[in-house]
Amino acid sequence: MSDHLMNTYARLPVQFKKGKGAILKDKQGINYLDALSGIAVCSLGHSHPAISEAICKQSQKILHTSNLYQIGKQRKLAEKLFKLSGMERVFFCNSGAEANETAIKIARKFANDQGITHPKIIVMENSFHGRTLATLSATGNDKVHAGFSPLVEGFVRVPFDNVEAIKDLQDDKDIVAILVEPIQGEGGVHVPQKGYLKSLREICDQNNWLLMCDEIQTGIGRTGKWFAHQHCDITPDVMTLAKALGNGVPIGACLAAGKAANVLAPGNHGTTFGGNPLACAAALAVIDVLTIHNHIDLVAKKGDILLQRFKDELEGIEGVVDIRGRGYMIGIQLNRNCGDLVIQALEKRLLINVTRGDTVRLLPTFVMSQEQTDELVTTLTQLIKDFLKA
Repeated sequence: MSDHLMNTYARLPVQFKKGKGAILKDKQGINYLDALSGIAVCSLGHSHPAISEAICKQSQKILHTSNLYQIGKQRKLAEKLFKLSGMERVFFCNSGAEANETAIKIARKFANDQGITHPKIIVMENSFHGRTLATLSATGNDKVHAGFSPLVEGFVRVPFDNVEAIKDLQDDKDIVAILVEPIQGEGGVHVPQKGYLKSLREICDQNNWLLMCDEIQTGIGRTGKWFAHQHCDITPDVMTLAKALGNGVPIGACLAAGKAANVLAPGNHGTTFGGNPLACAAALAVIDVLTIHNHIDLVAKKGDILLQRFKDELEGIEGVVDIRGRGYMIGIQLNRNCGDLVIQALEKRLLINVTRGDTVRLLPTFVMSQEQTDELVTTLTQLIKDFLKA
């Protein structure tokens, strides 16, 4: 069969036709346990009735008008996010990369308003912020950069979870912001030491910098809080969201507070599809379901248990370097490249991911049952043990 898709993904040999909860069904009717959630997108599982109903109802009313006009559900969603986060303003877009582009533009406009003509943003090694030219330039991964030079200037890279490296840059008058993931996802599920984000908050306050948290993967309950920075009792100046906000319907958001809240003015930024009625209806339903059913508190409790189960099952196994995570965001690092585990897991009807070459990444749905959780632990730990023996 002819394939006219650009060769941007090495897609696995499976095609899914239906999904329900934590289960995906392929063309042959075979069930797979989804421990990846569409890369942290479908946190409420597949075909959630409340999300499906919201999408269906909205599609029968109106899909798009553009941001030239008032959009009621967009305003309602902004109010919900304000109450959950304490942020003041929000710009809706279509993806995480677009949300991070917005954050970068806020930082540059903030600099321009102060007469800084060559602004710099501190970013982290091992980070991931997107695939657009600016966001891949901010990303701390040489493989993402390869082939796309010249990169966008204005990013200063430091090691993740290293406060001293940032303090060493305080004399640079061109620095205007720090862009950081509260937990690195694509970089291998790295959780910083306690106090890291709070120290960054203090440094930004001392230097009139913006603290910008990329919560594309960690936001909307993934770590057991609505937003991962809330574990540290801080509020960023800018926060970016996407992935789980629409549970599969594309939507991104860039939120701003304090000195960042009113940096952008009419004509500075825009979007054709961002914040459309359909996407906002889906996001409102996501927030309602998470709230009504107390999913996020359950993720915090069940995530701790799941992490400990993997530690117990893989304790003392030679080749297991580290098991880390928070909430339903878990990484199991091995002492070798383990990409082959993805196809081996697929053969066992389990969907996982390997990132940075050596780390199994798990991003389960919040609605995974106890029986499905047991299946995940049993199947994956046996696969890892067999892989390391080979």
